Amino acid sequence: MPKKIIAIILIIFMILFLGVLSVFMSFNKDFPFGEKKLRFGATYMNMNNAYCIKLNEGIKKVVEAQNGKLISLDAQLDVSKQISQVDDLIAQKVDVIFLNTVDWKGIKPALIAAKKAKIPVIVIDSPVFDDNLVDCTVASENYNAGVLCAKDLVAKLKGKGNVVIIEHPTAKSGIQRIQGFEDIIKKYSGIKIVARKTSNGQLELAMEVMDSIIQTNKHIDAVMCLNDPTALGVIAAFENNKIDNKAYIYGIDGSDDALAMIGKGKLTATVAQSPNMIGGIAANTALKKLKGIKIEKYINVPVKLINKSNLVYP
Repeated sequence: MPKKIIAIILIIFMILFLGVLSVFMSFNKDFPFGEKKLRFGATYMNMNNAYCIKLNEGIKKVVEAQNGKLISLDAQLDVSKQISQVDDLIAQKVDVIFLNTVDWKGIKPALIAAKKAKIPVIVIDSPVFDDNLVDCTVASENYNAGVLCAKDLVAKLKGKGNVVIIEHPTAKSGIQRIQGFEDIIKKYSGIKIVARKTSNGQLELAMEVMDSIIQTNKHIDAVMCLNDPTALGVIAAFENNKIDNKAYIYGIDGSDDALAMIGKGKLTATVAQSPNMIGGIAANTALKKLKGIKIEKYINVPVKLINKSNLVYP
């Protein structure tokens, strides 16, 4: 066979090889783990909260784009149930566990179990006490959220007034928010905390506890709520008592319902978080971990105060 023909044949084979290689590399760029279908597990403190739903959506979008599957579980504010859910995800041999914990200290047995099984844990939204047992924590600047609410309130009260706090003392995110709020208002001797109770971040419970507070406190200038569902419960309590409420009410989340209440003049402000972004960052961080890329131990996502002056709502 003439050398010229052999050279042409070799060139054709080379072109075909490069074409196949290009397709293969393109596939692996989109699906870096090849044909392996990754399995991710997530357990949330309460899927009745729109915030947790958006966290899940943010994770799911990234996971499914990488040919993965997400198993999402609702702990329903029960730490024992959440520990069992983590054990179940370990038994299913998921590649990564996303954790939005009910109890920042009580969840430790689940963290130990995941560590023993060598399954990475990415904490989302609410940090855990034993953070040496997790690979990464992705959360909003929860402390700063409380600070933003307090600074806005201090300006409105001019440094004097009666304040109610509705908190969630077993969730680190809630603890940080209230701590940020208190660290600011304690600088003003004229601002008094006249009552504080827990709502576990739930609208119905917030409505009940606020109702009892209203019965014993006739003069309330402001209510600081650890999240938006709590703030909505507080608004409902004032309405149920047929009180023409002039108190300033603050929430944290930036939920659609809260924005609507700001538009109606019933909620003073909320601090907007970015649950979709947090979920997306957490999922991409998990993928990096699985690829063997070094990841950050803590990733903080900025927050923003939303009130009537900067409200954007349809």
